[in-house]
Amino acid sequence: MQATPTPGSRLVSPSDHALILIDFQSQMSFATKSIDAVNLRNNAALISRAAAGFKVPTILTTVAEKSFSGPMFEEITSAFPGQALLDRTSMNTWEDASVIDEVNRIGKTRLVFAGLWTSVCIVGPTLSALDQGFECYVIADACGDVSTEAHERAMERMVQAGVQPMTSLQYMLELQRDWARTETYDMTTGIAKQYGGAYGLGIIYAKSMFNAHEG
Repeated sequence: MQATPTPGSRLVSPSDHALILIDFQSQMSFATKSIDAVNLRNNAALISRAAAGFKVPTILTTVAEKSFSGPMFEEITSAFPGQALLDRTSMNTWEDASVIDEVNRIGKTRLVFAGLWTSVCIVGPTLSALDQGFECYVIADACGDVSTEAHERAMERMVQAGVQPMTSLQYMLELQRDWARTETYDMTTGIAKQYGGAYGLGIIYAKSMFNAHEG
Protein backbone atom coordinates (compact mmCIF):
# COMPACT_ATOMS: atom_id res chain seq x y z
CA MET A 1 0.00 0.00 0.00
CA GLN A 2 1.37 3.39 -1.03
CA ALA A 3 -0.13 6.69 0.16
CA THR A 4 -0.41 9.55 -2.31
CA PRO A 5 -1.32 13.24 -1.75
CA THR A 6 -4.65 12.97 -3.55
CA PRO A 7 -8.21 13.60 -2.28
CA GLY A 8 -10.59 10.74 -1.59
CA SER A 9 -13.22 9.98 -4.19
CA ARG A 10 -16.08 10.64 -1.74
CA LEU A 11 -15.12 14.27 -1.22
CA VAL A 12 -17.24 16.68 -3.23
CA SER A 13 -15.69 19.16 -5.64
CA PRO A 14 -17.27 22.02 -7.59
CA SER A 15 -17.42 20.10 -10.86
CA ASP A 16 -18.64 16.67 -9.74
CA HIS A 17 -22.15 17.27 -8.42
CA ALA A 18 -25.38 19.23 -8.59
CA LEU A 19 -27.01 20.95 -5.62
CA ILE A 20 -30.80 20.63 -5.21
CA LEU A 21 -32.48 23.14 -2.87
CA ILE A 22 -36.02 22.16 -1.99
CA ASP A 23 -38.94 24.13 -0.52
CA PHE A 24 -37.12 26.83 1.43
CA GLN A 25 -40.43 28.68 1.72
CA SER A 26 -42.29 30.66 4.35
CA GLN A 27 -45.12 28.21 4.96
CA MET A 28 -42.68 25.33 5.38
CA SER A 29 -40.45 27.27 7.76
CA PHE A 30 -43.32 28.32 10.08
CA ALA A 31 -43.69 24.73 11.35
CA THR A 32 -39.96 23.96 11.40
CA LYS A 33 -38.85 23.36 15.01
CA SER A 34 -35.65 21.30 14.74
CA ILE A 35 -33.60 24.39 13.85
CA ASP A 36 -34.39 28.03 14.48
CA ALA A 37 -35.26 30.23 11.52
CA VAL A 38 -32.19 32.46 11.84
CA ASN A 39 -29.75 29.52 11.67
CA LEU A 40 -31.73 27.90 8.87
CA ARG A 41 -31.72 31.04 6.73
CA ASN A 42 -28.04 31.66 7.50
CA ASN A 43 -27.03 28.14 6.49
CA ALA A 44 -29.19 28.28 3.37
CA ALA A 45 -27.46 31.53 2.41
CA LEU A 46 -24.01 30.04 3.03
CA ILE A 47 -24.49 27.00 0.81
CA SER A 48 -26.23 29.04 -1.88
CA ARG A 49 -23.42 31.56 -2.13
CA ALA A 50 -20.81 28.83 -2.02
CA ALA A 51 -22.53 26.93 -4.83
CA ALA A 52 -22.97 30.07 -6.91
CA GLY A 53 -19.38 31.17 -6.32
CA PHE A 54 -17.93 27.78 -7.21
CA LYS A 55 -20.31 27.51 -10.19
CA VAL A 56 -21.99 24.34 -8.96
CA PRO A 57 -25.09 23.60 -11.10
CA THR A 58 -28.04 24.19 -8.78
CA ILE A 59 -31.73 23.34 -9.01
CA LEU A 60 -34.18 25.53 -7.10
CA THR A 61 -37.57 23.97 -6.56
CA THR A 62 -40.69 24.99 -4.64
CA VAL A 63 -44.07 23.48 -3.86
CA ALA A 64 -47.32 25.38 -4.44
CA GLU A 65 -45.45 28.69 -4.40
CA LYS A 66 -48.34 30.91 -5.48
CA SER A 67 -51.26 29.11 -3.85
CA PHE A 68 -49.95 28.03 -0.45
CA SER A 69 -46.26 27.90 0.52
CA GLY A 70 -45.02 31.33 -0.51
CA PRO A 71 -41.75 32.48 -2.05
CA MET A 72 -38.37 30.83 -1.69
CA PHE A 73 -35.99 32.48 0.78
CA GLU A 74 -34.46 35.62 -0.69
CA GLU A 75 -31.10 34.50 0.72
CA ILE A 76 -31.19 31.71 -1.85
CA THR A 77 -32.75 33.36 -4.88
CA SER A 78 -30.44 36.39 -4.64
CA ALA A 79 -27.45 34.07 -5.06
CA PHE A 80 -28.89 32.86 -8.39
CA PRO A 81 -30.38 36.01 -9.98
CA GLY A 82 -32.74 35.29 -12.83
CA GLN A 83 -32.79 31.53 -12.30
CA ALA A 84 -36.21 29.97 -12.72
CA LEU A 85 -37.81 28.15 -9.80
CA LEU A 86 -39.32 24.78 -10.61
CA ASP A 87 -42.69 24.72 -8.85
CA ARG A 88 -44.31 21.37 -8.06
CA THR A 89 -47.42 19.76 -6.67
CA SER A 90 -45.63 16.59 -5.56
CA MET A 91 -44.14 16.31 -2.07
CA ASN A 92 -41.40 14.10 -3.52
CA THR A 93 -39.29 16.28 -5.81
CA TRP A 94 -38.10 13.18 -7.65
CA GLU A 95 -41.64 12.55 -8.94
CA ASP A 96 -41.75 15.89 -10.77
CA ALA A 97 -40.92 15.58 -14.46
CA SER A 98 -39.54 19.11 -14.85
CA VAL A 99 -37.08 18.59 -12.00
CA ILE A 100 -35.96 15.25 -13.42
CA ASP A 101 -35.52 16.84 -16.84
CA GLU A 102 -33.16 19.36 -15.23
CA VAL A 103 -31.28 16.64 -13.35
CA ASN A 104 -30.78 14.82 -16.66
CA ARG A 105 -29.77 18.02 -18.46
CA ILE A 106 -27.10 18.76 -15.86
CA GLY A 107 -25.91 15.17 -16.07
CA LYS A 108 -24.28 14.73 -12.64
CA THR A 109 -24.59 11.37 -10.89
CA ARG A 110 -23.64 12.90 -7.51
CA LEU A 111 -26.36 15.03 -5.93
CA VAL A 112 -26.34 17.19 -2.79
CA PHE A 113 -29.69 18.02 -1.17
CA ALA A 114 -31.00 20.53 1.36
CA GLY A 115 -34.47 21.79 2.19
CA LEU A 116 -37.69 21.56 4.19
CA TRP A 117 -38.90 19.26 5.62
CA THR A 118 -36.24 16.61 6.15
CA SER A 119 -38.66 13.71 6.69
CA VAL A 120 -40.75 14.38 3.59
CA CYS A 121 -39.16 16.63 1.00
CA ILE A 122 -35.59 15.37 1.53
CA VAL A 123 -36.16 11.70 2.35
CA GLY A 124 -38.37 11.28 -0.73
CA PRO A 125 -35.92 12.44 -3.42
CA THR A 126 -32.76 11.07 -1.80
CA LEU A 127 -34.15 7.54 -1.43
CA SER A 128 -35.63 7.74 -4.93
CA ALA A 129 -32.33 8.95 -6.42
CA LEU A 130 -30.37 6.27 -4.58
CA ASP A 131 -32.72 3.66 -6.00
CA GLN A 132 -31.82 4.85 -9.51
CA GLY A 133 -28.07 4.66 -8.89
CA PHE A 134 -27.26 8.26 -7.91
CA GLU A 135 -24.85 9.11 -5.11
CA CYS A 136 -26.56 11.35 -2.57
CA TYR A 137 -25.44 13.77 0.14
CA VAL A 138 -27.59 15.81 2.55
CA ILE A 139 -26.55 19.06 4.22
CA ALA A 140 -28.09 18.30 7.60
CA ASP A 141 -27.97 21.78 9.14
CA ALA A 142 -29.57 23.32 6.06
CA CYS A 143 -32.60 21.08 6.56
CA GLY A 144 -35.32 21.20 9.17
CA ASP A 145 -38.48 19.48 10.32
CA VAL A 146 -41.54 19.85 12.53
CA SER A 147 -39.61 18.42 15.49
CA THR A 148 -36.09 17.38 16.41
CA GLU A 149 -37.34 13.80 16.50
CA ALA A 150 -38.65 14.03 12.94
CA HIS A 151 -35.40 15.51 11.64
CA GLU A 152 -33.15 13.03 13.43
CA ARG A 153 -35.16 9.96 12.43
CA ALA A 154 -35.19 11.19 8.82
CA MET A 155 -31.40 11.67 8.88
CA GLU A 156 -30.94 8.19 10.36
CA ARG A 157 -33.20 6.65 7.74
CA MET A 158 -31.26 8.29 4.92
CA VAL A 159 -27.84 7.43 6.34
CA GLN A 160 -28.87 3.80 6.81
CA ALA A 161 -29.90 3.74 3.16
CA GLY A 162 -26.54 5.14 2.02
CA VAL A 163 -27.01 8.93 1.92
CA GLN A 164 -23.92 10.78 3.18
CA PRO A 165 -24.53 13.60 5.69
CA MET A 166 -22.56 16.83 5.88
CA THR A 167 -22.95 20.37 7.24
CA SER A 168 -23.13 23.78 5.58
CA LEU A 169 -19.67 25.01 6.49
CA GLN A 170 -18.22 21.60 5.71
CA TYR A 171 -19.79 21.78 2.24
CA MET A 172 -18.18 25.11 1.42
CA LEU A 173 -14.77 24.21 2.83
CA GLU A 174 -14.81 20.92 0.97
CA LEU A 175 -15.31 22.86 -2.26
CA GLN A 176 -12.34 25.10 -1.42
CA ARG A 177 -10.25 22.34 0.18
CA ASP A 178 -6.88 24.08 -0.31
CA TRP A 179 -6.15 27.66 0.81
CA ALA A 180 -3.53 27.87 -1.93
CA ARG A 181 -6.41 28.07 -4.44
CA THR A 182 -6.14 31.81 -4.54
CA GLU A 183 -8.83 32.34 -7.19
CA THR A 184 -11.55 31.39 -4.70
CA TYR A 185 -9.82 32.28 -1.41
CA ASP A 186 -11.35 35.74 -1.00
CA MET A 187 -14.79 34.48 -1.97
CA THR A 188 -14.69 31.57 0.48
CA THR A 189 -13.41 33.60 3.40
CA GLY A 190 -15.85 36.39 2.52
CA ILE A 191 -18.80 34.00 2.73
CA ALA A 192 -17.39 32.63 6.00
CA LYS A 193 -17.06 36.11 7.47
CA GLN A 194 -20.69 36.86 6.68
CA TYR A 195 -22.33 33.50 7.41
CA GLY A 196 -19.71 31.35 9.18
CA GLY A 197 -20.52 32.30 12.77
CA ALA A 198 -17.60 32.17 15.20
CA TYR A 199 -15.30 30.86 12.48
CA GLY A 200 -16.06 33.96 10.42
CA LEU A 201 -15.39 36.19 13.42
CA GLY A 202 -12.01 34.50 13.79
CA ILE A 203 -11.13 35.31 10.20
CA ILE A 204 -12.12 38.95 10.72
CA TYR A 205 -10.06 39.14 13.92
CA ALA A 206 -6.94 37.55 12.43
CA LYS A 207 -7.07 39.77 9.36
CA SER A 208 -7.72 42.96 11.33
CA MET A 209 -5.19 42.37 14.10
CA PHE A 210 -2.35 40.58 12.33
CA ASN A 211 -3.16 40.82 8.59
CA ALA A 212 -3.16 37.01 8.74
CA HIS A 213 -4.63 34.62 6.18
CA GLU A 214 -5.05 30.88 5.89
CA GLY A 215 -3.05 30.42 2.74
